[in-house]
Amino acid sequence: MTIRQFLTSIIALCGCCICATASDGSPAYNFLNISPSPKIYGLGGVNISTIDGDILSTEQNPALLGPELSSRIGLSYMHYIGGSNFASAAYTHSAGERGAWAASLRYFGYGSIPRTDASGIETGTFSPKDLALSGLYSYDFTDMLRGGFAVKALYSAYDSYSAFAIGVDLGVNYYDEERDLSLSATVVNLGGQIKRFDQSYDRLPVDIRLGWTQSFPGFPVRFSITAWNLTKWKLPYYDPGDGSAGSAPQLKSSFGSNLMRHLIFAADIVPSERYYISIGYNYKTRTDMSAYSRNLLSGLSLGAGLDIGTWGIGLAFAQPHTGATTLMMSLSASLDNIIGN
Repeated sequence: MTIRQFLTSIIALCGCCICATASDGSPAYNFLNISPSPKIYGLGGVNISTIDGDILSTEQNPALLGPELSSRIGLSYMHYIGGSNFASAAYTHSAGERGAWAASLRYFGYGSIPRTDASGIETGTFSPKDLALSGLYSYDFTDMLRGGFAVKALYSAYDSYSAFAIGVDLGVNYYDEERDLSLSATVVNLGGQIKRFDQSYDRLPVDIRLGWTQSFPGFPVRFSITAWNLTKWKLPYYDPGDGSAGSAPQLKSSFGSNLMRHLIFAADIVPSERYYISIGYNYKTRTDMSAYSRNLLSGLSLGAGLDIGTWGIGLAFAQPHTGATTLMMSLSASLDNIIGN
């Protein structure tokens, strides 16, 4: 019965997105695809089905939130490409025996950029930034099926221009603890701008995502496959070639390349409940960041974490481009344990 309920929930979520998918494709607000969790970043950047005590993972799927995460706080920081710096803070609390709520704030700063006039003369600098304030709620429909939603207020300031938008995420999760099987579905970034930068209207990156995570008896590894960008099948890209004379970029849009650009593969080594090591492969990141100078690490990400109950730390590393190394770190704590001690 619970599997049937889960499938019904997926159909309902997809129905919510039928009208919204036609508006997808805008490059604006893509910072929403950057997870504030080192655990998720180490698993390929997008993962909606991994079950653990990481409250920062709930930004990926509000149905991962639950009463078991009550009174936990999480902080994270990442040095991203160029002079970009991202930071996040989140707090969760139970709402009865079957519900939970959370609040989070994410900051995205892109460093200092020269300001020029129409003739190209520098007139100073400016620092563009994005802010995302989220409120989340989840509820356990059964012992195995949980649903949740998140409402996000998005503020952007780029020099003298600013914009404000509202977004909504919907998610469901089916978790069979006995089999350590987790299935999830989400519809993210439904909504739109309330205040525009200028005359143009920037759309949120609406997406449908499906996730599978499972471990197997006697093997301390959880495997995950996440399907994303499901609002459109074709995701073509240009292969830049080898950079030699006569080598020109080639458009790639075969069945295989489109399929792979929709999938993220990950493995989570969990020999103990107290620590983990994760690895992920995101083919879309690799092909988006491809260059003449090939980078074997592009598309790969690594993560590790330690949780001793009261305190937890997480680290993640990726090098999406030869000239860009990214590092994310997080600190989490159980306020009940701290106050109790």
